[in-house]
Amino acid sequence: MASHNSWRAGGKADRFYLPENLEDLCRFLKGLPEGEPLLWLGLGSNLLIRDGGIRGTVLCTLNRLKRLELLPGHVVRVEAGVPCAHVAKFSADKGLVGAEFLAGIPGTMGGALAMNAGAFGGETWPKVLDVTTVDRQGALHKRTPEEFVVGYRSVKGPAGEWFIGADLQLTEGDVETSRTKIKGLLAKRAATQPTNLPSCGSVFRNPPGDHAARLIEACGLKGYRMGDAQVSEKHANFIVNVGAAKASDIEALMLHVKGTVRDVHGVDLMPEVKIVGSAAEGASE
Repeated sequence: MASHNSWRAGGKADRFYLPENLEDLCRFLKGLPEGEPLLWLGLGSNLLIRDGGIRGTVLCTLNRLKRLELLPGHVVRVEAGVPCAHVAKFSADKGLVGAEFLAGIPGTMGGALAMNAGAFGGETWPKVLDVTTVDRQGALHKRTPEEFVVGYRSVKGPAGEWFIGADLQLTEGDVETSRTKIKGLLAKRAATQPTNLPSCGSVFRNPPGDHAARLIEACGLKGYRMGDAQVSEKHANFIVNVGAAKASDIEALMLHVKGTVRDVHGVDLMPEVKIVGSAAEGASE
């Protein structure tokens, strides 16, 4: 699975499924054995897959659920496998504003919906008009934001359902202004984040009234390394793979950072990244 996540680490999956389209996905889910573990995957940019890999089936939507179109009323309809950056560019090219921040999110819309992803002051769910989900039996459901509890990097909704698309309500604006804003956000991202090295993006959520990066940097942890996993010297809330880091190196470094910040500042950082899978044989969980 190392080639299917942005940290470039992790073990193998028992099964890996690429749907042809939404209809194929629904058929696959209907035929799936009851109790089969499922992991939904887009760009794998907010995910740490342990070295022992994934038991069950990994279902990858990236560039498979790829519908992206403009509807009347300045609404953009997008499926879960479309990268967020593509949504930002598409919206700007159509003369719509409000989705520029998506250019700074290194994931797909499915992941953005699942965690209320945000960047540069913008968040996903304030733009959501409605979503489409699919359940374990392959049945589709149209749902409104009122059916979900949405918070900072957190979304809770009907159990046993996964996001497969959304309608985003945007507003009319100037094409060039929107394109210029996107370019500026991308330049800021390149200047402040280690975009040239494998990472998951931000590792920890910002605690109320503070920033995880400030707390980590104040502990002197920039550049701290375990194996080939390193706290970025450019942005302290990023852990980068500087060579051939194992998932166990990354997880150990996360625990070290979390423990150090707790000891020094009395703040318990909450991971933004999701850790899945089994430890390698012989390793402790």
